Amino acid sequence: MLRKTVLALGAALVVCTGPAFAQATAMPAYYAPSRSFDEYEFGATLSFPDYEGLGVEGLFGFGYKNFDLEVRGGMFDPGEGIDASGTLGVTGRYRVIAHTENFPLDGAVVAGIGAWLFNNSTALIPVGITLGRRLQIEDSQVSIVPYAEPVVVFVTGLGGDVWFGLGLGADFKLSQAFDVRLSVGFGDATLEGFALSAVWVH
Repeated sequence: MLRKTVLALGAALVVCTGPAFAQATAMPAYYAPSRSFDEYEFGATLSFPDYEGLGVEGLFGFGYKNFDLEVRGGMFDPGEGIDASGTLGVTGRYRVIAHTENFPLDGAVVAGIGAWLFNNSTALIPVGITLGRRLQIEDSQVSIVPYAEPVVVFVTGLGGDVWFGLGLGADFKLSQAFDVRLSVGFGDATLEGFALSAVWVH
């Protein structure tokens, strides 16, 4: 079972990074392994990258079977007198593990392509793996997905670099139509910090 799981993760990583659809804009807004919508979602994310910057982004996502795609864009102000940049990115998430009695977590490969625009234009290609599981609150519509997502971001511009991060988060489904998502990031550059999202799901 474990060997098949590892092989599935590896195969999905190769497939997803080929077209290069994670942290497409390198903000500390990480991803749970499963989506909470059936058809589509839209919302906004407030991020505090490196605990000194500010990111404000809108998002729209839609899915099909085990795959979903998210487009997000907005503004990133690094602070410290550095000019703000626009952000734009596309993220793909492909679920490759469903929890069983032998393995209690769901898992997905997350990969993306994005950019910081206008000032010091920078292209970003992140790839990550996220593990977690939805927990239903008894006698309630509320459910929570705690998760962990390690990620690597290949950066062009800024001299070229590779950033590593680890996101710990929780998605709170408060009703059939509304999610609140929290994440805290540890690692390099803007992958460190925290983010809060309000998302309407359908």
